[in-house]
Amino acid sequence: MKLTIVIVNYNVKDFLEQCLNSVRRAVNTIDAEVFIVDNQSADSSCEMVKNKFPEFILIENKENVGFSRANNQAMRLAKGEYILLLNPDTIVEEDTFIKTIAFMDQQTECGGLGVKMIDGNGHFLPESKRALPTPTVAFYKIFGLSKLFPNSKRFGQYHLSFLDKNQTHEVEILSGAFMLMRKTALDKVGLLDETFFMYGEDIDLSYRIIQGGYKNYYFPDTTIIHYKGESTKKGSLNYVKTFYNAMIIFAEKHFGQSAKYFIILIRFAVYLRALIALIKRIFHVAFIQVLDFITLILGLELALFSWEHLHFFHGYYPQSAHYIFPIISAIFVGSIYISGGYDQPVKMGKLIRGIGIASLIALASYALLDETVRFSRMLILSSISWAFIALPLYRKIFHSISSVPFSFRSQALTRFLIVGELTETERVHHILKHAVASPVVEVYQTANGLNSIFSKNNSARIAELIRIQKIDEVIFCAKNIESSDIISLMLDLNHLNCDFKIASPDSVTVVGSHSANTNGDLYQINLNLITTEENIRNKRLFDLTASILLLLSYPILVFINQNPINLFKNLFAVMMGHKTMVGFDNQSVKHVNLPLFKNSLIHVEQALDYAKNYSIEKDLLLVFKGLKKLGQ
Repeated sequence: MKLTIVIVNYNVKDFLEQCLNSVRRAVNTIDAEVFIVDNQSADSSCEMVKNKFPEFILIENKENVGFSRANNQAMRLAKGEYILLLNPDTIVEEDTFIKTIAFMDQQTECGGLGVKMIDGNGHFLPESKRALPTPTVAFYKIFGLSKLFPNSKRFGQYHLSFLDKNQTHEVEILSGAFMLMRKTALDKVGLLDETFFMYGEDIDLSYRIIQGGYKNYYFPDTTIIHYKGESTKKGSLNYVKTFYNAMIIFAEKHFGQSAKYFIILIRFAVYLRALIALIKRIFHVAFIQVLDFITLILGLELALFSWEHLHFFHGYYPQSAHYIFPIISAIFVGSIYISGGYDQPVKMGKLIRGIGIASLIALASYALLDETVRFSRMLILSSISWAFIALPLYRKIFHSISSVPFSFRSQALTRFLIVGELTETERVHHILKHAVASPVVEVYQTANGLNSIFSKNNSARIAELIRIQKIDEVIFCAKNIESSDIISLMLDLNHLNCDFKIASPDSVTVVGSHSANTNGDLYQINLNLITTEENIRNKRLFDLTASILLLLSYPILVFINQNPINLFKNLFAVMMGHKTMVGFDNQSVKHVNLPLFKNSLIHVEQALDYAKNYSIEKDLLLVFKGLKKLGQ
């Protein structure tokens, strides 16, 4: 057998399906075997593989054993002359394996091979070629010198950025996303080191291949798409910690005592990156809330100052007014949050609704205060007026500032270009109509069958369509377009301000990724509305409110429930967030792409309908009908 392909999957079903479709085409004329090792995915990945790719070998792990161990499971069973480690979030060209195997057949000293990789928007991924991360090289990488001086042979060593990305080069480190190796080399140097749970194992094995007397090569004559980061969030603290811990393991293993200062440096980098990640998270998550809070307080202070000097005298209002201003501001921020005014993309209606609710709460609270505590109805009215004017106004200003984490862009305004044969473009259009509100769709038709559509003429016409129609996203129909053509078009069009996605054959999903640093996203027919940020928040608020009210009504409920002790435990568990009032049995919807629920007090029978059409009113009605079941 010529080739063994090993793909380790963990909860990326839709990306895996695209990957396997491309692999199926690429091994069509090669004597090859394909292993998929699943690390206990909860997204029905295994069912998809069994149903759509029965010719491939599936290994189902009962736990997440990590990347290295899972790959080793399949490599120990491999029969191929060459073994390829391939990420599930990749797409290969139809001739990728033919070209890479031919190169390795000619270069007998080649132990490992990597290829040119691009992200989901067609941009070159620098990790396609790397040098050994010695303490010096890693120092340049950690402190940004490699990014500042990419063309320097000294500072640009980490990604070998001074080498031409379109020329074949001998390199030291291969990427685990596509790592083609000679089996005889692996028999000599060993498999992946299972000490590495995730990250670093590709660096370690690449280095051992060189130590074994072989060479590693970067081969740019074929290109693959690597969506990057679909199994982990690249910007998360957990990623930073896992990645740098892998670097420490590698340094201790290969550099010994000489790496002790390097290890100290890495630990310092972990804390530094963690601090930066925390600041960025606060900036992105709470920036607008904090700014609203400050804006409202400043508005109230300005109103008090102006009113005192225009109508009264300095010190007319009591000092307690200054302490009440933060409370009033917090009421407005809380109300806007509950109303969904901070959700992205921003909707002015939700903001105005939140301000309106907060205004009613502020006025009602003021009316209930004792007369000795009331300080000025005019200041309350001023705060309401200020909120209605200032908050929407500065949002409009920020909308034009791209550096601020704030956007009015809505999916309803997204303009799509579908490239493919008539039947497929109609099918994808159907998916978009179910997944996106009022999509604006243009179609670029191709011939039936897997005929090549890439040419400079076609590329120019598609580019013209993108510019004239102001297209936001281009969707390629993979059933009728070769992977190599999709990749060629992406490379040719990546300078345009649009995103690319790919529709898998006979699938209800359209998959893509905005950039190398973001997780992938998708459109699908079975849109789980209950998973939106707003509905997740609303459901938790309903659980909290309902559980508190029912606990207050406990003396009455005990008469209609057979198990009052269990009733109290259940309501308390809901209040603490350990359970939910209404949900569905996770096992009953395992075959459907739905979220896993906490244990619920009331089970719904139509789980899919409940998830697609969630509302608080529905939960309220189900709880009212099921009051007698809450103690079960």
